[in-house]
Amino acid sequence: MLIQTPIRLLGDVDCQALKAQVLALEESAWYQDTRRQDDYDVHGETQSVVLIFCSGWPEVEVSKAAGWPRFADVAVPMMQSIIAAHYPPGGTILRAMFARLLPGCRIPKHRDTHPSFSVAHRIHVPLQTNAEVEFIVGAQQVPPREAVAFELNNSMPHQVTNNGTTERIHFIFDYAV
Repeated sequence: MLIQTPIRLLGDVDCQALKAQVLALEESAWYQDTRRQDDYDVHGETQSVVLIFCSGWPEVEVSKAAGWPRFADVAVPMMQSIIAAHYPPGGTILRAMFARLLPGCRIPKHRDTHPSFSVAHRIHVPLQTNAEVEFIVGAQQVPPREAVAFELNNSMPHQVTNNGTTERIHFIFDYAV
């Protein structure tokens, strides 16, 4: 289900426990699952820790990935809380991951085109960011605010540049009603 605006604010999220867990990750964990970087050139300068990913269309197979055992106990209640507050129940989480963008790196302008995005809500929870991150969706700049969830209209052109000196880490999940 696509929103008509570049983003839709969903509000404050208690994500401190999840942030603490992800910041404690060993560096090598960020490079264990490279499917996003391998499959999508625009994510070449990012690193990911994947909890859930889907394959196939229109018959979708959702599978748990390497990040699931480590993060599910904290991530799932947070996702359920966001879903309960903003979306109809009974849907499916198609993807869930941490995405990291190091200082000086970027995600070039692109649109997400997988058919699942026509029925799924893409939700971002910024865990760590900085004032120098430039995240543009359509013509709108997304303010870099930690712990404030938002839905992204990823059918619109969007891009990110981390001009700061710290990592930008977002928890991202896709929910299909």
